[in-house]
Amino acid sequence: MIASGVEAGPSEPLPPLEWKFSQVFGERAAGEEVQEVDIISAIEFDKTGDHLATGDRGGRVVLFERTDVKDANLHTSRRELERLDYSISRHPEFRYKTEFQSHEPEFDYLKSLEIEEKINKIRWCQTANGALFLLSTNDKTIKFWKVQEKKVKKICDMNIAHSISNGGVAGTSAATSSKMHLANGGCPEKLFNYSSNDFVFPLGGIPSLHLPVVVASHETSLVARCRRIYAHAHDYHINSISNNSDGETFISADDLRINLWNLEISNQSFNIVDVKPANMEDLTEVITSAEFHPTHCNMLAYSSSKGTIRLIDMRQSALCDTHARLFEEQEAPGSRSFFTEIIASISDIKFSKDGRYILSRDYMTLKLWDINMDSGPVSTFQVHEYLRPKLCDLYENDSIFDKFECCLSGDGLRVATGSYSNLFRVFGCAPGSTESTTLEASKNPTRRQVQTPSRPSRSLGSLTRVGRRGAPSPSSEANGGAYDLTTKLLHLAWHPTENSIACAAANSLYMYYA
Repeated sequence: MIASGVEAGPSEPLPPLEWKFSQVFGERAAGEEVQEVDIISAIEFDKTGDHLATGDRGGRVVLFERTDVKDANLHTSRRELERLDYSISRHPEFRYKTEFQSHEPEFDYLKSLEIEEKINKIRWCQTANGALFLLSTNDKTIKFWKVQEKKVKKICDMNIAHSISNGGVAGTSAATSSKMHLANGGCPEKLFNYSSNDFVFPLGGIPSLHLPVVVASHETSLVARCRRIYAHAHDYHINSISNNSDGETFISADDLRINLWNLEISNQSFNIVDVKPANMEDLTEVITSAEFHPTHCNMLAYSSSKGTIRLIDMRQSALCDTHARLFEEQEAPGSRSFFTEIIASISDIKFSKDGRYILSRDYMTLKLWDINMDSGPVSTFQVHEYLRPKLCDLYENDSIFDKFECCLSGDGLRVATGSYSNLFRVFGCAPGSTESTTLEASKNPTRRQVQTPSRPSRSLGSLTRVGRRGAPSPSSEANGGAYDLTTKLLHLAWHPTENSIACAAANSLYMYYA
């Protein structure tokens, strides 16, 4: 969505955003060891931007809610808001809302495989009656959750504990009144004798026996309940789930298949994409990511390990084995190497808000594609070009297979993705923009900031040239410091309506605004 809000023709390029630290959740002390189960593995804002969800390797889902708008609306009248006008422009602030255990570790006895509890993806669904709904998935099983506030009910005026003494029934005003009444409309003239236990109701019944009073207190508690489980539909690890704009269906994708589900039906799904060859030796590519079009419920896109993106129309056939459009970038002559296919593999794709553009992330670059133009990307952004001379080392330690996510701003004017050393990059993609910012996931995001390149390049031939922009040597980062492959920023999300980014550095959730 490059030109959303940007007029065609000559115009001043937008100035780069100045990013500031907002909040951190789960900040660890210096030297504190991070537990594997606490490492964040998924981040997702809901459509309103008022809620944020994270998933971790321990199978937990943690929810955060926005507080600055809610607090302003509670304590400030509309006239005061219009007069002050500052509260509307405040940056988003969130607070912890609740958490729940979404997935547990399992064991597949048929295949003798352990299924880890790590949350791969989270997707928000439409809210209803004040309840929040979301989908979460691990490698094999998708779950549909309902999170709702419920008032805490308390019971008071309990039964005859204070009225019974020595096994007898104490007399009360009801029992000694001139006209006696039995409980439940019984007759005072009759005694109820049960020979089986010799229990005798006294005349007048038991006046102190009554129903407890249930009182709804002002306290509320959040309850997360699993509404449905969508299981046994994937032979390979699930890498994507995506909600449809119709609000009724969603897709799940693994390495070889994409399945279509109805939210209401958990025991049946339809296989709509299948790239598995008859002979597995003929397999040349796998599905790496899939996402529904944000407004056209019949359209979806999926990416592959060969660096291609296919746009498909579900109206064409039940099994979408042909694509409506194929997006791929042609190799520059003589540029092929052993690592070419590995680094071309796309790890994540995202549609822009209006569905006009697709953002893709491969190992070295971000690419922005116009869905109406399949000849090549409209923009290519170099993420960490300084690593190109180190591809052999990255292959040896498996870092070359790291899967970085990407995101677009709500207005479509900027894109962002993560890198190593807990760095993330923000690029301007509006016409004429030269914005290219490097930020660190810390309380001082700009402490490693440097001069950035003048304009992201589109041609493959300029990759080596781009690599020298701001990098004194190939073994250094673009900011001149040594890179750390153990601290990688894989997961981040952009607020849907404001310039605010949430990103995960190990077990810490950092939030920034501009």
